[in-house]
Amino acid sequence: EMGKEQGVRGSMTLRYVEVSGAGKLEHPALLDPRVCECCQTSAAMTSNGPIVVYRDRSDDEVRDIYCVRHVAGVWTAPREVHKDGWQIQGCPVNGPAVAALGEQVVVAWFTAAKGRAHVNVAFSRDGGATFGEPTHVDGRNPSGRVDVAIDKNGDAHVCWLATGSGGATIRCCRVRADAGVDEPIDVAVTTAARGSGFPQMVRVRNRLWFAWTDGKVRSAFLVLP
Repeated sequence: EMGKEQGVRGSMTLRYVEVSGAGKLEHPALLDPRVCECCQTSAAMTSNGPIVVYRDRSDDEVRDIYCVRHVAGVWTAPREVHKDGWQIQGCPVNGPAVAALGEQVVVAWFTAAKGRAHVNVAFSRDGGATFGEPTHVDGRNPSGRVDVAIDKNGDAHVCWLATGSGGATIRCCRVRADAGVDEPIDVAVTTAARGSGFPQMVRVRNRLWFAWTDGKVRSAFLVLP
């Protein structure tokens, strides 16, 4: 169970606790003493233990994506997934997503570092201890709101919101673990309004299921090859 709470200096902290079957709170831990206020966190289970990804917040307001791992009963120190260098004075409300299969881990996130908006995907082959250089997957003007899934081959499937003059589109593409990005697919037309929230995606056997809101709750699926 993860959560954020106000720290002693007014900064938001990222914390963890285990909830037993009897409802007992066990092994509480402070994962990071200063994180981005409103960006959602994400977690996945690797063969080495859980990994948590989130948007960090430095003293000079750089808000890049970081991760912590639980290895051999101990939480690791926070480390960056990639050094984007996105300095922004307020929370972008645009957190990362993580998925894992064994020691294969994939993280997807939005950044607007250096004034350019990107949806990035980065792979790890050692349970999140290290990550390779990210791949840009967006082909239009992205507003982020990402989710990610991993298939049986270790390939990543990432979805995000792309905005345009006609509204917003939920897009999805496959990023291959051995390099290469498939052509993005438009899943559905929706709205970019804040109330539309974050599209969600999950892999169920050979299908990717999507759920989102545009005044109503909607769903769709994509059959994987």
